[in-house]
Amino acid sequence: MIKNKHTLQASFRAAWWLKNQHLQTLYPVIFPFNKKIVLKRETIILADGDFIEVDWTANKSDDKPLILLLHGLEGSSKSSYIKRTMYEVFKNGFRAVCMNFRGCSGRQNKSKRAYHAGETEDLNFYINYLLQNEKIKSPIFIVGFSLGGNVLLKWLSENSNNIFISGAIAISVPFELEILANKMNRGFSKFYQWWLLKSLKNNLLKNDRYKDFNLSKEEIILVKTFWEFDDKITARIHGFLNAIDYYKKSSSRQYLSQIAHKTLIIHSKDDPFMSELCIPQDNELSKTTQLELTEQGGHVGFISGNYPFIPMYWLEKRIINFCFNLI
Repeated sequence: MIKNKHTLQASFRAAWWLKNQHLQTLYPVIFPFNKKIVLKRETIILADGDFIEVDWTANKSDDKPLILLLHGLEGSSKSSYIKRTMYEVFKNGFRAVCMNFRGCSGRQNKSKRAYHAGETEDLNFYINYLLQNEKIKSPIFIVGFSLGGNVLLKWLSENSNNIFISGAIAISVPFELEILANKMNRGFSKFYQWWLLKSLKNNLLKNDRYKDFNLSKEEIILVKTFWEFDDKITARIHGFLNAIDYYKKSSSRQYLSQIAHKTLIIHSKDDPFMSELCIPQDNELSKTTQLELTEQGGHVGFISGNYPFIPMYWLEKRIINFCFNLI
């Protein structure tokens, strides 16, 4: 039983038929959420003239508590975990909006820059946009998944004086990007690396902007690891010296002690995207941050249930419960 000052054992118990870390991770992808949810899209023009697109639940105009969702690497509002969460949020009387990172909404962006694990400017812009243009007076919560969770934790550390955010939840966060890059290049985790890199490279090749950074089509196609992609592409596009510089400056673990908002972090020890070495220690967490660890759950999985192929999604209920307790 884990019970330190800020670190607890979560109540989650994996389904007996999904005990394996990869089954927990892949089941929601192979059998995606299929309940219908109506979303309303909005285009937000950013300070540099580029745009992001956000998707609201149908009750956008209501004056109900709002949950802002941040997806993971190459995700979007169409990702199964986002759709499940938005459905649960709507069902429980909240509003939800998913901020699609640049290039993730299905439309190609105008600028050379994209998004990455440490990029918090677009999130900060959108939060200020919500406060100024939507004039939201109800509680605002932010939930980040995987890469989105890393972005969220870094943003929280940079905006400790923001009084408009009632709470935050970060799930399956890559606290140490270098550890993640190494883990994803070993064993079955290479499959996840291949799948995500395939999407990253395809999106990059859809337009000619990569040529502005002296990148060739052949050079992009030949990239086989996250290390290569982040060294040759992410770092070059976003002004980092190299992959190490990007990982060092963007990893959220170093920022956890600076978080002032009520924050819940949910993480599984068997996450196939990273090793247990990246899990922060109790003394690294701020006094307002709680880390809930599970023995099983995979990466953004956390599926329970007694009957095969009748999953019980624990994560979405935990998110709602956390938000309800802060209202």
